[in-house]
Amino acid sequence: MLLGLGPAASSWAQEAVRADGSSTVYPITQEAARRYAHNAGVEVDVQYSGTTGGFRRFCAGETQINDASRPINREELKACVESDVEFVELPIALDALSVVVHSDNDWAEEITIEELRRLWEPAAEDSVMTWQEVRPEWPDRPIRLFGRGQDSGTYDFFTSVIVGETRASRHDYVASENEEALVEGIMLDREALGFFGVGAYFRHWENLQDLAIDAGDGPVHPSLNAVREGRYPLARPLFLYVNAGALRDDPQLQAFLEAYLDGLSNWVHFTGYMPLPEAAYDDAKKRLSSMTTGSRFAGELQVGTDINDWGK
Repeated sequence: MLLGLGPAASSWAQEAVRADGSSTVYPITQEAARRYAHNAGVEVDVQYSGTTGGFRRFCAGETQINDASRPINREELKACVESDVEFVELPIALDALSVVVHSDNDWAEEITIEELRRLWEPAAEDSVMTWQEVRPEWPDRPIRLFGRGQDSGTYDFFTSVIVGETRASRHDYVASENEEALVEGIMLDREALGFFGVGAYFRHWENLQDLAIDAGDGPVHPSLNAVREGRYPLARPLFLYVNAGALRDDPQLQAFLEAYLDGLSNWVHFTGYMPLPEAAYDDAKKRLSSMTTGSRFAGELQVGTDINDWGK
């Protein structure tokens, strides 16, 4: 189902391309901008404020592109409608959330969804405070938590899958929209456990350990095959949301996005993320060229989206 939105009113011609949103998607768009600007001499301004923070700017008409680590939700759809912002929704890559620990952690190699729920649910705040309280055979040592902030689509996705309710969790943890800050915090704390996009783990795999996740069928690490086959429970697609009015007004934006999608499957792995099936990229290019507006997701966060069926 596509949700059509009202006409965009702003003229974007002759402005620099401005992107904001997810810090998970930020390295991909930053690399696309670097490659495109190098070849075309065009200014592309890429920032990050989290998926939710980015949608606030995007639906207010302040940016042409919102990088998003989850689909647009109903509240954001309403905000876009109220501001007369139409958009084109483009899937760009596959991601998986990593649950990571310090490199010297010698007791935890895998963790179950139920253990993660017991650790992160709202009732755990000021209550589940040691590793032993998560699993009895783990040491009676403090467990210090790190994760994405509440303006993050990664936080929305994590809480939806792990806690069973979007945006519900304990709050006594170190939160940041900056994945590199979370990585640094975990690297300095042997008692740490944290979550963020797998790209940040791949960029620092020599200094962190990722835990295999057991959703009931045995522990699984976030490999490309496990993600594509649906065996890793914390996998998701990543998106660009593009202001349709800006697309109509600014050939520079159209050219940037065409270049972005054309080469993406060949280099996205350098950023730590996983390519989509080619059929999904073909579908995204068709949506861009035809300026197909609206969302496939009817304003609902989709857990376990089968991206492999897109474009078939």
